[in-house]
Amino acid sequence: MKHTAEILSVGTEILLGNIVNTDAADIAAALSELGIDTYYHTVVGDNPARLRAAVEIARSRADILITSGGLGPTTDDLTKQTLAAAFGKKLVFHPEEAEKIRARFRDMGREMTENNLRQAELPEGCTVFENSCGTAPGCAFEAEGVRVLMLPGPPVELRAMLRLSAVPYLRALSEERLYSHNIMIFGMGESAVEARLRELMDSLENPTLAPYAKTGEVRLRVTAKAGSTAEAEALMAPVLEKVRAAVGDVIYGLDVESLEAACFPLLKARGLTLCSAESCTGGLIAKRMTDIPGASAVFKGGVVSYWSEVKAGVLGVPQALLDEYGAVSEPVARAMAEGARKLLGTDFALSTTGVAGPDRDERGNEVGTVYVALATPTGTLCRRTSCGKERERVRTVAAHHAFDMLLRWLRDNE
Repeated sequence: MKHTAEILSVGTEILLGNIVNTDAADIAAALSELGIDTYYHTVVGDNPARLRAAVEIARSRADILITSGGLGPTTDDLTKQTLAAAFGKKLVFHPEEAEKIRARFRDMGREMTENNLRQAELPEGCTVFENSCGTAPGCAFEAEGVRVLMLPGPPVELRAMLRLSAVPYLRALSEERLYSHNIMIFGMGESAVEARLRELMDSLENPTLAPYAKTGEVRLRVTAKAGSTAEAEALMAPVLEKVRAAVGDVIYGLDVESLEAACFPLLKARGLTLCSAESCTGGLIAKRMTDIPGASAVFKGGVVSYWSEVKAGVLGVPQALLDEYGAVSEPVARAMAEGARKLLGTDFALSTTGVAGPDRDERGNEVGTVYVALATPTGTLCRRTSCGKERERVRTVAAHHAFDMLLRWLRDNE
């Protein structure tokens, strides 16, 4: 049976912009993985009349209703009462849940006020979801052809309950699940990728193919609905091959998080080391490498050489090159990478020098102009690129180019 869900987030603080509604994103992602369609997200304040109205609309267009928030002990926590009334359910006191609430307060060394026991009142006949990170249990019940799941609002509590209770409950409703592969692309814009693949995208029903833009790169998601992994893989394999044929070597990985994550295992497997010399990226290359668990096996360190004096004094860039060509130039980018490789004793060094903005430099280089160099055991490569006009984009895309150069070298020299 095909299911449709609606997410109903309860909390005036969300409407006022006091908090970001991460709960809806977490629930939506879980539903997507389960193959359950979600067409609407609704946010409503802590008002029983407006919540009841939102519930009535939701139940008219979805057979699964998932709420977050409003399960606490205070007078504005009215989700259970409102949902129970909407579906003709009585609230029943659960002594065993009350004892769990008391035990959690004892474990925290805090005195429990009696209003906390309201959290042990749950709709009759419901499946109770244990709260491993807080005091308010969640629950699920079925009434009038609708499955209702109520989850707590605090994100850490919701994520745990979603994973441990709600997802297993929902998975049991269907034998089919969604399976996906993410095709990661750098070097071709979203519009160009879509132009090459639009006919294929339009022709597909199961699996589907959809593009998602990231800063400076594109993710293509192939998604199949199937009863098993093997069945899903068989459905997706022809699509993956067609995508590879259409866009070629701009694909840098399948189900890999980032360009640097694609580089890391290749460096580690071959016992190779890397360092960085950064100007316009301000340490972003080093940051992205060290975000990877175990990066110390391959990444020795980096130099942020924002001033020309540091380029010359630390990295050994000849002053003559700086005077003749300026800091934003191919000769300086090459010298930075070579100097860092020598200084830190690594197999590879990446360097960036460019204009991140807001204004062009004294040599007239436009904002977004970046030179990226890669010093290798067999020589030094350099790439001139234009990374856009917005400062953060310039830095991000410049780092993308650096890792792309390294990845291509590693794959070409296996």
